[in-house]
Amino acid sequence: MNGSWFASWRHVFKLDPEREISDEALDAICTSGTDAVIVGGSSGVTFENIVDLMSRIRRYEVDCALEVSTLDGAVPGFDGYFIPMVLNTGKAEWITGWQTEGLKEYGTFVPWEETAAQGYIILNEDATAAKLTEAKTDLSETDLIAHIRMADRLMRLPVIYLEYSGRFGDMQLVKRARTAAVQARIFYGGGIDNEDKARQAAEVAHTVVVGNVIYSNLASALATVTAVQEVASSSLEMK
Repeated sequence: MNGSWFASWRHVFKLDPEREISDEALDAICTSGTDAVIVGGSSGVTFENIVDLMSRIRRYEVDCALEVSTLDGAVPGFDGYFIPMVLNTGKAEWITGWQTEGLKEYGTFVPWEETAAQGYIILNEDATAAKLTEAKTDLSETDLIAHIRMADRLMRLPVIYLEYSGRFGDMQLVKRARTAAVQARIFYGGGIDNEDKARQAAEVAHTVVVGNVIYSNLASALATVTAVQEVASSSLEMK
């Protein structure tokens, strides 16, 4: 991959290294036609469980990226790396604090061409990530657009991730966010547990991230791949 390694992704599966997944299910995920698999989680992430999951995914040709959420979870060997920054928290450690600490220790080893900052905007107050980071989730449309412009225009972040984690979000709000972004890719994740929701998200976001349903209904998870691809093939690329 290269500096724009994630730019063509429309559908992505996200696997949590703390959660069990069978070899059969993993095979189905990695051969489904999805554009990529992201490994990441909000809790229980360790060097050991990331290495274990990565080694299983690497048997396949699908792109595999790591979302680096802890210092212990910085594992070499992935195709790409996302460094999350929570934009709607008042706690500085989740914006630049932990990231700076990580660069003190691993800065000379970072594969910069395959590393991208990921501006998270967490919009579900019940999400583990929201509680962990004390994110301010009750954003008005005006608040959200201001965050988008900050991330996109001032910070020039390449990815803005709208995270509803476990709840299907307001697609009109996601559409407004995507319209406000000039250069950033809008990733959407949360509550996508069937084809219809996958289509709705694909119509307004650049990249659709499917996660929890993998562990509860694999068939529904796999069906989201075709749904997103149908939207992508029937419309012009958003950017």
